[in-house]
Amino acid sequence: MRKFPDPRRALAAAVAALICAGAALAQSDDVREAGKLLRAGQHQQALEIVNKVLASKPKDAQARFLKGLIYADQGSTKEATEVFLQLTKDYPELPEPYNNLAVIYASQGQYEKARGALEQSIRTHPSYATAYENLGDVYAKLASQAYDKALQIDSGNAGAKNKLALVRELVGGSSPAPAMVAAAKAPSPTPAPPAAPKEPSKPPAAVATAEPKPPAAQRPAPPEKPAAKSAASPGTEVLDTVRAWAKAWSARDADAYLAFYAKDFRTPGGESRADWEKTRRERVGGPKFINVTIDAPKVSLGADGQASVTFRQGYRSDVLKGSTTTKTLELARSDGRWLIRQERIGR
Repeated sequence: MRKFPDPRRALAAAVAALICAGAALAQSDDVREAGKLLRAGQHQQALEIVNKVLASKPKDAQARFLKGLIYADQGSTKEATEVFLQLTKDYPELPEPYNNLAVIYASQGQYEKARGALEQSIRTHPSYATAYENLGDVYAKLASQAYDKALQIDSGNAGAKNKLALVRELVGGSSPAPAMVAAAKAPSPTPAPPAAPKEPSKPPAAVATAEPKPPAAQRPAPPEKPAAKSAASPGTEVLDTVRAWAKAWSARDADAYLAFYAKDFRTPGGESRADWEKTRRERVGGPKFINVTIDAPKVSLGADGQASVTFRQGYRSDVLKGSTTTKTLELARSDGRWLIRQERIGR
């Protein structure tokens, strides 16, 4: 069974991305320094600086928000929850604390509480895209639970079975929690309603364009073994493999799509390879059209021909209007090719 990352990892990754991007926040030098220490994993030093700020400015929203991030990154979800919850009481017009509360609630399986927090976040800021995305993930998980209950009552319900399979495509099989996005942007330190937050900029998406299923001779094939003198770097080869995988999926070519998976691929639900391939063929070849996009990919190369790619995956078909989720593919190099050994939702 796949396991989604806990919210502290999502929070740490988000604040790291914020610092790297050099976002222009109206933070004090101390708060900025504490953020850098958090990114470096120096939690105690970061907490000491934040507490020093709060000793002189106990209502400082930015310092309190960062304190919540530090607690969450340490795994102290109870303390993080208390910080974000108190922020919602003192600054009810800020959307970020509600969003981060929802991330924690969802990681604990408290989906109704997560839904309520996200709806409140949206009420305070109707254009807060992150909260909308997370709300969609929560609704998908609630739908998965409802369809699963329907099948427990009536195992022959074909409609519920098909819908459950589609929803699990979004939230990651039988995993306990959807992969949600934690806000790292420190809210405005004043009680006045903040300006609409700008989402962190993303690199241009690597779009895999949907197209009619081509004849067999023209179908996209897995990348061939590169020539011995190829100038392409390993990272480029890995990313090219992921893009070709997405293109085969968009072309609804199940044979080409499945050829990207290694023989020792770990199936998400622990089912047999034959059962997994049968289900994937139905999902890849069933819709009339599919569009899969790869956005903001990050490649990590390991030792002994191992690699990991984390990206935002967009999916759209005639059956499903559209969804976006974070996905990580673990690949290994075999006979001159990169093949997928494991895939999971989240980092």
